[in-house]
Amino acid sequence: MTIQRFIFSAAPFLALVLFAAAHAQFDPTAPDAVVEYGGPDPVIVETAEGPVEFIAEIAATDAARARGMMYRESMEPNEAMLFDFEVVRPVSIWMANTLIPLDIIFIREDGTIAKIVANAQPLSRRSLPSDFPVLAVLEIAGGRSAETGIAPGDLVRHALFGTDVADEPMVDAEETDAGEDAAEDADDGTEEAAEE
Repeated sequence: MTIQRFIFSAAPFLALVLFAAAHAQFDPTAPDAVVEYGGPDPVIVETAEGPVEFIAEIAATDAARARGMMYRESMEPNEAMLFDFEVVRPVSIWMANTLIPLDIIFIREDGTIAKIVANAQPLSRRSLPSDFPVLAVLEIAGGRSAETGIAPGDLVRHALFGTDVADEPMVDAEETDAGEDAAEDADDGTEEAAEE
């Protein structure tokens, strides 16, 4: 009977503990948290100096956006993280628990760069606002924007913005030939008219 009494008296407590554990808040910013990212995807920035390609992890969930680049000790020059905020709105980024300097590139819905915060200070809790409504942020190694000529107004190519190279309309070889033939015919007519 004593064991039964113990089980019955402990049952509500155990149920409460199990309920609390099942509904505990997951903290993606905890050092030991495991967060999944999308990608890696190619992201190309069209600069005045030519295209610059990055391979980006995609932060498209609340957990991935909260974690971002926290606790990483290094970043390769062509690595990046693309934050998809899902809706166009002003956003702010901070560098809490981020160990390396980053360039924060705020991107409008059409893929154009609205603003760049270069060499954001590691471990800072200072808010870095977009100042404009944006759809996404691209984080790259600190100083890379200046090194590669990335500037506000440049176009970012990725499917998120509908600017991916794969999204460009394909020109059929037959259409190109037909267009060239039509242009040649027009040129011929012009020359004939000039000769008469």
